[in-house]
Amino acid sequence: MSAPVQASGFFASLRRLFATVLEMGQVRLDLLGTEIELGKRRFFDGLIWGAVALLVLGVGLVLLCGFVILLFWEGYRLAAVGVMALLFLAAGTFLMNEARRRMSSPTGLFDTSLAELKRDLASLQASDPHEQR
Repeated sequence: MSAPVQASGFFASLRRLFATVLEMGQVRLDLLGTEIELGKRRFFDGLIWGAVALLVLGVGLVLLCGFVILLFWEGYRLAAVGVMALLFLAAGTFLMNEARRRMSSPTGLFDTSLAELKRDLASLQASDPHEQR
């Protein structure tokens, strides 16, 4: 059996270049898809843990409110309810502002893909000695 003959010339070189570009694109798209999947899983995992935490905290807060109101039942029950309501309103306002701040900050979902593309661009620009900037 004979070994496959490598074609030479301009068109063969162009074909190999095109195949390399396609392979690089495929790798970058695979990386992008993996990052999207990881981000999606992390989001839903956090959502489930957050929902369970909110449920448990809600039950605990209802029990705490009942305990405080029963503790001050005789003379200060209205004051106890008022103080508890103010505490919950203040905590809710703080948490809403914190949630708004966190949602407005960039998450950097595609940092790895962007870094890889920048590295590709830098290597392509460095390999072309005729290009002037």
